[in-house]
Amino acid sequence: MTYRVSSEIGGLQFSIEMGRIARQADGAAYVCYGDTVVLVTACADKDEREGADFLPLTVDYRENTYAAGKIPGGFFKREGRPTEKEVLTSRLIDRPLRPLFPDGYHHETQIVALVLSADKENDPDIMSITGASAALFCSPIPFTKPVAAVRVGLMEEGFVINPPISKLKESRLNLTMAGTEDALVMVEAGASEIPESLMVEALEFGHGVIRKLIAMQHELFQLVSPVKWEARKPETDPAEYQRIEQEYAHQISEALHAKGKLASYGRLDEIAKSIVESCPEDETEKRAQASRIYQQLLEKIFRTEILVNRTRPDGRRFDEVRPITVEVSLLPRTHGSALFTRGETQALVTSTLGTAEDEQRMDTLEGESSKRFMLHYNFPPFSVGEVKFLRGPGRREIGHGALAERSILPVMPPEEEFPYTVRVVADILESNGSSSMASICGGILSLMDAGVPIKAPVGGVAMGLVMEGSNYAILTDIAGVEDHHGDMDFKVAGTEKGITGLQMDIKIGGVTREIMAEALAQARVGRLFILQRMAEGLASPRSEISPFAPRIITIQIPKDKIGGVIGTGGKVIRGIIEQTGVKIDIDDDGKVNIASTDTESAKKAIRMIEELVMEAEVGKTYLGTVTRLVDFGAFVEIITGTEGLLHISEVADYRVQDINSELKVGDQIPVKVISIEPPNKIRLSRKAVIREAAGLPPQTPAPRPPRREGDGRGRPPQRDRGRTRDQHRPGGGDRRRF
Repeated sequence: MTYRVSSEIGGLQFSIEMGRIARQADGAAYVCYGDTVVLVTACADKDEREGADFLPLTVDYRENTYAAGKIPGGFFKREGRPTEKEVLTSRLIDRPLRPLFPDGYHHETQIVALVLSADKENDPDIMSITGASAALFCSPIPFTKPVAAVRVGLMEEGFVINPPISKLKESRLNLTMAGTEDALVMVEAGASEIPESLMVEALEFGHGVIRKLIAMQHELFQLVSPVKWEARKPETDPAEYQRIEQEYAHQISEALHAKGKLASYGRLDEIAKSIVESCPEDETEKRAQASRIYQQLLEKIFRTEILVNRTRPDGRRFDEVRPITVEVSLLPRTHGSALFTRGETQALVTSTLGTAEDEQRMDTLEGESSKRFMLHYNFPPFSVGEVKFLRGPGRREIGHGALAERSILPVMPPEEEFPYTVRVVADILESNGSSSMASICGGILSLMDAGVPIKAPVGGVAMGLVMEGSNYAILTDIAGVEDHHGDMDFKVAGTEKGITGLQMDIKIGGVTREIMAEALAQARVGRLFILQRMAEGLASPRSEISPFAPRIITIQIPKDKIGGVIGTGGKVIRGIIEQTGVKIDIDDDGKVNIASTDTESAKKAIRMIEELVMEAEVGKTYLGTVTRLVDFGAFVEIITGTEGLLHISEVADYRVQDINSELKVGDQIPVKVISIEPPNKIRLSRKAVIREAAGLPPQTPAPRPPRREGDGRGRPPQRDRGRTRDQHRPGGGDRRRF
């Protein structure tokens, strides 16, 4: 039987259908919005994963190219490894769902979201979150609190729900948010320096629409009527818990407050080992229980210290940022570099400037595009004192890099002002909380060190939350242990004016509007403090880019001259590049970027291009080259590819009987443009140049120039021009036969 619910969301019908497609999955939601269709399925193993003490949840989002009527490019004509968009969307789906599974649920669970149709206006990522929740909620899997997601934009007319992809470029805000009926559980945003108060309004606006989507899921649940499995929570022996608490609680508290991450973690590991070894070796179940009790006790002690004793593990105030040090120009041959250290988190960040050919080309469902600013985040194992294989970037690295990139992008200069492709690389050298925010701070410093004229510096800070009922504490600049045992990881980046990037993940049922507003206000104070410390290292971009970076000079040429500069098969432009060693990029609008580390080479290339596109001007004198001779004159190339006619009457300031007696092909002669007639007939004069050189007015005959040695055809000079007319006649003196 097929079940279907729908509602109007953002001006379009949003529908969820179950029971017709993918019927062997535990749950399958067929979600439609506009002409975009996503199938989201949920499946779980019936048996628990043996020995698991975590939620083994896997989320895979895939975009089929056929959804947009495309065939994959490249040699292999099928979808390959997940793209960056697919990885980020998989994380986007996972984050709001994971904290809502019941404690003790350790069944292998997989969510698969397949894009079946894409209208290129409604992004499938938002639909996939709601679809995944519906697939879980209306299945036997013990997921009992549905979530939904929307995107909020900010246009001139105000907030907009799920703005079309084509309109997002005009939006000051790109906010993705997910929540339950009562509270928000996940927020991710990029913004153009949005004030905190406006961000709170956007969250409240979006949450109202989320409630409509959740109501649809409850309606669907009533139609499907799934029978839920029972989630068995592991039982704990109260006597054993009391024994371990009495023996080890004080030691755990002391270890939590030990100075330094490695010392604290090392001492906690020793205590955990002692607790497990206090149980008989052959009683594996009792040892597993002891390990769980240790984790429960550690979290209880941590939360008691925060909420009751109002003390953080490292002794800081709740709103205090760890000590910050900044170094710039650390690496001699990079274009820009910075070492940003905050507490025990350290990021080495570099910036590299390139040309248009270094842009990242992307082929997505929405079409082909390019990206001229990239931020890549690396998290090597030594940063946390571990030994692991170095692999390609995982989901964590891609996600953290995307957050940092999104936070810095609003302050990057437009291409018209700074025609460079920019790549920022953040290598985390130490990590104890909020390495993504350190990447933002270090990235801004390295960009300024490279001479990139950013609009304003951006700083980032990670906020935490510990909450029990109505008692809560908001923590600024959380360390690793506070992130692990706390209830919220809330990252906020921005300038002095407002927010540019936001990411929030909740481990509890959600947070209220009041807590969100308080956290944003406290984050602003911390961000301004961090920006002040950054300014002490480097306050503004350097006036000149690195001497090792290419200099890009931009010139504009007429559109109809582009073909002449490129030449047949690129012959002309390749010749310029070979002669000068520069890089040249030509846009369809006639904008030409010439890049070179050698200024003289760039100037030479500019001169060559300007000669190619130069247009003749009436009254201007050119040094032209005779290309061909005709009875009535000569054709002279005055500009590369541009010829004009030098009529025989304009060759000299005397009557020329034979053009061959004055000129030959290859001669270089000065000529003046005397007229340009449509469509492009250029008339030239050599006579005008001769008269100007002699200082004569146009109507006065110029003196006859010296006689040429020969007539240009190999005959001896004529020496009888001084004879009278009678001497030329038959019988009149010395006669010469012709």
